[in-house]
Formats: sequence, C-alpha cells, structure tokens
Amino acid sequence: MFTHVRPSLAGQAGIAPAPRVLVIGAGLGGLAAAMRLGARGYRVTVLDRLDGPGGRGSCLWDSGHRFDLGPTIVTAPQLFRDLWRACGRDFDADVDLRALDPFYEIRWPDGSRFAARSDAEATRAEVARLSPDDLAGYARFLRESEARYRFGFEDLGRRPMHRFRDLLKVLPTFAALRADRSVHAYVSRRVRDPRLRMALSFHPLFIGGDPFRVTSMYTLVSHLESSFGVHYAIGGVAAMAQAMARVVEDQGGQLRYGAEVDEILVRDGRAAGVRLYGGEIAPADIVVSNADAGHTYDRLIAGRKRRWTGRRLKRARWSMGLFVWYFGTRGTRDMWPDAGHHTILNGPRYEGLVRDIFRTGRLAEDMSLYVHRPSVTDPTVAPEGDDTFYALSPVPHLGHADPVDWAEMAEPYRRKVQAVLEDQLLPGLGAHVTASRVFTPDTFRDRYLSPHGAGFSLEPRILQSAWFRPHNVSEEIAGLYLVGAGTHPGAGLPGVVASAEVLDRLVPDPAILRETLPRTLPDSVSTRTT
Repeated sequence: MFTHVRPSLAGQAGIAPAPRVLVIGAGLGGLAAAMRLGARGYRVTVLDRLDGPGGRGSCLWDSGHRFDLGPTIVTAPQLFRDLWRACGRDFDADVDLRALDPFYEIRWPDGSRFAARSDAEATRAEVARLSPDDLAGYARFLRESEARYRFGFEDLGRRPMHRFRDLLKVLPTFAALRADRSVHAYVSRRVRDPRLRMALSFHPLFIGGDPFRVTSMYTLVSHLESSFGVHYAIGGVAAMAQAMARVVEDQGGQLRYGAEVDEILVRDGRAAGVRLYGGEIAPADIVVSNADAGHTYDRLIAGRKRRWTGRRLKRARWSMGLFVWYFGTRGTRDMWPDAGHHTILNGPRYEGLVRDIFRTGRLAEDMSLYVHRPSVTDPTVAPEGDDTFYALSPVPHLGHADPVDWAEMAEPYRRKVQAVLEDQLLPGLGAHVTASRVFTPDTFRDRYLSPHGAGFSLEPRILQSAWFRPHNVSEEIAGLYLVGAGTHPGAGLPGVVASAEVLDRLVPDPAILRETLPRTLPDSVSTRTT
C-alpha cells in the first residue's frame, strides 16, 4: 500500500496533506527528481519494474563479481553536489568519488596511443607526441570547447526549453558557435592528424550520438573533462543510485520495486496517477516519467497525441544499440599491467564503422571496444586477486530494416570481442574467464523498455535537441513531467541529473498546487482487474 510521507499533516485542522508525486522509474534521473521534489515537501513514491534502484546504472553480481551495467564515468560532479545540497545533504559524506588519471587511454591498430590526463600539460605532451604540428589547433579547440560548455551546459542545459520562444532566443548563439557543423567536422578544422580527430570527436558516442552527424555543441565535453576531471564512485554508479534512494527514503519518500506501470491515468485533462500491471491504481497529483520518452508517449499514454504521435516517433532517429560483455577473471589482478581503468580499442575504421552502426544498420566484421576494468581502482568489485571487466561495442539498434538477430549472433559476436581483447589488451584471457554475462540490444529493449533497444534513447542530433527534444513538461497531459535521457538536455549522467534540475524549476510549489487542484483520486489505493 502507498502511505503518506507526512501523515501527521492530514490530522491537523485546516492543513491539507502535501500533494502526491509518482515517479515512474528509479533511474538516476527519476531518483534526482524524487530527491528534489521530496526536499520541497511533496509526498513522493518511486515505482520501478526492476528489483533495485539505478535503472541502467544498476549492477548485478555473479560469482563474487559486481558488474556495473551501465555508465562508469562520472563527470561534472558539481551537479551531484548541487543536488545533495538542495536536499540539505553532503554528497561527499554519502559517496566516495575518486578522480582518475588518466581518464582513459585510446589505442589504434598501428600501436599508437593517446592518454587523456588530468594535467593539462601532460595532455598537451600526448598531443605533441602524436602530432606536434597540431598543438596550436588543439589549444584553439580547447578555448572554443569552453565557450560551448558555458553556453550549452551551464546555460542551455540547466534551464527549461519547452517554449518555442526559448529556442528563438538562443538561435543567434547557435549560429555564432556553428552548431550546424558536426563534432567531427568542427574538430577536423582544428587538427589534422586522424588519430587526434578521433580522440577529440568520439565523445558523442558516450551519449548515443554519431560524431559525424550530431551538433558541434558537444565538443563541450572536452572542456568538461579537462576542467572537472573524470571520476569513479567506489561501489560503482549503482552505489550512487543506492545513496540517492536513501536520501529519498530519509525524506519520507517510498520506493517500490517490481512495480511496472501499465498506463498513466488522466482525469479532467490532468495526470491523476498510474495503473500498474495487475490492475493496482496509484493516485497522484503529479506524475514524473523517468521511463524512456518514446515508451512514455507510445505505451503509457492512451488516446490521441498532439506532438509525440506514433508517426513522429517512427520518424525519429534513435541512438545506437550496445553489445556489452561482462566477465570476471580469476587470479589476474597482477596480470595485464598495461590495461588501466578505461581503455578504448579502435578498429581499423572510424567513419565507416560509425556509418554501419548508425545508418546502414549492418553488424560490421570489425569493431571498436570500450573496456572497463574497475578492479584497478575499486577492489570491492571482485574476489581478492581477481578482476571484473566489461567490454562494450556500439552496434546497430533494432529499428533498422534488417535488424541483427541477437538470439543467433550473441555468442559468435562475444567470441569476436574476446579475440580482439586477447590480441590487443588481455593476452591469454580465455584461460582465466569465470563469470560471463552478455547484454545485447534485445536486453535493453526487454530490461529497460528502450525503443528499438537503443542504448541512449533519441539520438542527440540538432533537430532532436533542446526545444526539439521531448520537453520536461508534457504538452500532452497537464501534470505530467519527464526526466532522463530521452528528454532535455539529454543522455549521460550530467544530462539526466540536469533534467531533474530543469524539472524542479517547472513543478509548482506544493502549497500552490494543493490550493488550485481539485482532488484527483482517493488517497487510498484501489485494485481492479484489467
């Protein structure tokens, strides 16, 4: 049963209970929204179909290995500190965040390498080692990256963009910063070495974007990394999600797991609660959906849509899919000293591989891998002396004309991933593998309800960003709000946490809302058969 966060208020003469908020999904965006609204006095309940918090940032255990299922890099830690501060809490007292150096190492088939470092001069030395003639262009690129950060992240990314006039106001700045150019096109105007072009342009892949198509505004990530560092939370991002859940509970909020929402209910044109699978009705004055925006509009809202129609969703461009092999190894903690916390192994192609992933939908023979080895930083992820890894390969999503049959291809592709790892990073790997799990786009579709099994919801192209992206306040139903990767400002840990900050500016004060709203559904929870 749902209970009131502050039941004592209901018994005081003349004081109505605080408005009820239901948050669909305990991903980091949903948890951040719950924290902010709980801090303002709302009665908050979070519903999630999984068995714990975190969504894509959750974890699983196998044979003593903890596998971080989703994001591993924490950038812009100031966003999390701001979130905790808004709740009267100290982030650093709840989360053990460690700065990484190097942030990651990029390797190419010719044997060359590039390490992104916390020290600016050390990174300049890496650039000079690869291509000394590009030092001046690299310095210019960093200055321009900062300008895009200040506009695209601190300004645009942390304020509402649901009104068309909001878009009109920023168009001149978009034009001045050449947002019409792609990230790769912009980088190519500053450096000539193809390896540096890759190293400075691949970041959109972290949020599901094609570097050859998404707006050059995303070069802001280079400034974000160089200025604020790249971090890892001891216990993984799952530990951060658990800390967020504790804040919600300490505020009096509830989290219910194994609770899947079937439909957002509407009464008199307003969101009035949700119906769960099985028929249970959960009433609310406000509904916040942290489900994928595509799933929210296509599956959770019945009836005709005004903006996010089925036709528009079918025309949308979705981020790539992900193939992730999670594996544990025995007795390897002192092996492979050359394999750090984060390593990027490039295949022989860059643009051609990206084209296959995003446009042709073909599962290529070659691959590039993002390899995560958290055990070099966090001994809690594996038994003593052992290692925990994941290797991620971007692959086409399931919405292409001839989608990959992952039921047939998962194991052959995993073997290819293992062969690349043994050849380029982890020699003799096969003899040490113990635990092994594989996630494919099928898993993302079924576990996270991601349209087409996309890893990061809508692709962040220029006409699917800012005002063009699903808004944080829905124009379909009053009282419905959206957070997470599929809404403004976008995917990635900074994006989903910022989406809750934007939402917080849009949700009215609870006292005002209680005075102006009629009663939606009874406080008690009813159950009916569907």
